[in-house]
Amino acid sequence: MATFFNEYFGVTQDQVDDYGAFNVSIINDLPLFIDPFLLFNSDKPEYRALHDGILKYIIFLRDAVVDRRVNDDLVKAWFYFPEVKQNWLGFSLNGNGGTGLGAEFAIALRANLATLFADFGEERVTESSHLEKVCLVRDGVGRDNISDFTVNLTLDFLCRYTQEFAALHIDPSLRKTHWVKKAVFNYETESWERRSYDLPCMDGDFVLLTPKDILTRDENWINRTDMIRDFDQIPAAIPDAELRGQVFNYFQSVLSRPPTRPGRKERAPSQKDRDTAAARTLMQFPQLMDYYIKIKEETGDDAADISAEKVAITKFVFEKQVRDVQQTLAAESAFYSTVGGSYVEAHQRLAYLKDVIENKGGHRLFYHDGKPIQRESDLQILYRFVWFGTPSDVGREANDGRGPVDFKISRGRDKTLVEMKLAKNTALERNLQKQLPIYQAASDAQNGIKVIVHFSAQEKAHVEGILDKLKILGHKDVVLIDARDDNKPSGSKA
Repeated sequence: MATFFNEYFGVTQDQVDDYGAFNVSIINDLPLFIDPFLLFNSDKPEYRALHDGILKYIIFLRDAVVDRRVNDDLVKAWFYFPEVKQNWLGFSLNGNGGTGLGAEFAIALRANLATLFADFGEERVTESSHLEKVCLVRDGVGRDNISDFTVNLTLDFLCRYTQEFAALHIDPSLRKTHWVKKAVFNYETESWERRSYDLPCMDGDFVLLTPKDILTRDENWINRTDMIRDFDQIPAAIPDAELRGQVFNYFQSVLSRPPTRPGRKERAPSQKDRDTAAARTLMQFPQLMDYYIKIKEETGDDAADISAEKVAITKFVFEKQVRDVQQTLAAESAFYSTVGGSYVEAHQRLAYLKDVIENKGGHRLFYHDGKPIQRESDLQILYRFVWFGTPSDVGREANDGRGPVDFKISRGRDKTLVEMKLAKNTALERNLQKQLPIYQAASDAQNGIKVIVHFSAQEKAHVEGILDKLKILGHKDVVLIDARDDNKPSGSKA
């Protein structure tokens, strides 16, 4: 039962770690991505060269836009990129497929090249140009776009990096020569070219490794959220007193609010008010983005440390913890040999999983450094991993026309829907009332099961109160899993 790269390709975890690569899952994308700032700020010449290569391509695109040489066909050739699903990293909710970079990203990048990137290579405020600048200007271009763009522009390096590891450690029977499209850009012909590489092969497709020291999670080091939230630091970095005064004055004028109602005192600005004022000020004075980036450059050494910690946590939660629970499930239950219809199988597997979590130390799956997981997306990835090995088709976030559902367990026409929720979900009551019946009707599923994971006595009481109110407390299709760490026996007493 192979869940991770090393298991499928017959190498050890130490071999992957010693090479400096992240041991990816071959079942589902993990929520990590390449941060281009880690390339820029690295001491490794090959990483700095990769960052320079990204900037070179952006300058090429900018010059082509300024010279009005970009028609619709060239937009597709130069601005559109597929998601490189073979690295098994990113934001896919099902397997490793994603949308890649299409029209929305192309429009945003093309529209801003002549202005936002006008000084690429000739910076007066920052040490270097940065691709992430495009995500500072608008909400529509986010970390997934930056990640996909970065991976595509470093694809040749990733293929060569993986090829070298494969030649050293992977049996030739598990490798194959693959022609990879859009691997290298030829500036003489102004076209993307394919290259061939000897790469690890699984189900007819290649698999890529990525160095851990260029990966991060959550946000790029340079990101719009930080720029807005930490706006107060930016004007202070402006040496021009006149500009600094204009910025402060404009920000305060936008932030000022009249009384909410006649006769009421003016309320204090909320964080939302401050964020809105900051965003409007940044649009009025776009040069502030350069001063924000300069602050990020000056604190760049923190980026590597913070990202390394995030990668280590991701590895611990999604690799070590998953392996431990898989082993416990295999050794102490019939989890991986359960058969029957989708509904019976789903309930039996949930019963085994509940027992392991509540009575056999499996609750540790949801913790790192004593803190429980906070995101339902993480919960769903973990759940998908422990389901691996079922004869049923387990689809994540299936969308049959009425919105997505976490999992659809199916055997042909026999379907059961499973929703995984955290007890802290503020929309839990509304979701319980409406969501699963709608999904069942849309998917023609015969059954739906709601799984709710709680991490404290307070959360349990809150959930039980909701269930009692809805008259479904104790219903067999609402499964509560106690993942508390303060009421479990020690390993010696379990």
